[in-house]
Formats: sequence, C-alpha cells, structure tokens
Amino acid sequence: MLKMKKVSETYDLRVFTDTGDYFGDVEDSIINSNKVSGWKIKATKNSFLSRVLGSAKGVIVPHQLVKAVGDILIISKNAVPSGAMDDSEDAE
Repeated sequence: MLKMKKVSETYDLRVFTDTGDYFGDVEDSIINSNKVSGWKIKATKNSFLSRVLGSAKGVIVPHQLVKAVGDILIISKNAVPSGAMDDSEDAE
C-alpha cells in the first residue's frame, strides 16, 4: 500500500545512501508544477557531505535519485559527488 507523506514532514529527515552511508539532513524540497523535482540536503556534523564538501553548506539531489521516503530518506549512491567515494575510502 502506498503511503502519502506531506512535504513538510520530510524536513530534517536523515538522509542515507543506498549503501548505508549517512549523507546529511533534508533542508528543503524543490517543487515545480506540483511535483517534487529535487531535495536540498544540508551537510551536518559527522555526515558524508561535511567530510567531502568542507565549508559548503550542502547539495541539491534530483528527485530521480531518491529511492525511498519514510522515517529516513534513501538516495542512490550516484548522488554522491564524483570522485568523492574514492577519497573517502582512502581516508578510512
């Protein structure tokens, strides 16, 4: 059964990649023609984004890369900036 969720209920949801990495938190949604077209994800302390982006505040993830919305938001690992996964694996 499909559950509907208000966009306002998604603010501050934790965002994870489909590989299980904590990515950041939902800051806002981008709506065009009554459809969600993207999500503003803010880099939070200890998130993957804060390690990769440094001083940047966050990124915009196209809605096509969102896999699931529920208690958390799950996005495709393709949303990760290119080359960033290689850098993070070297750092570990």
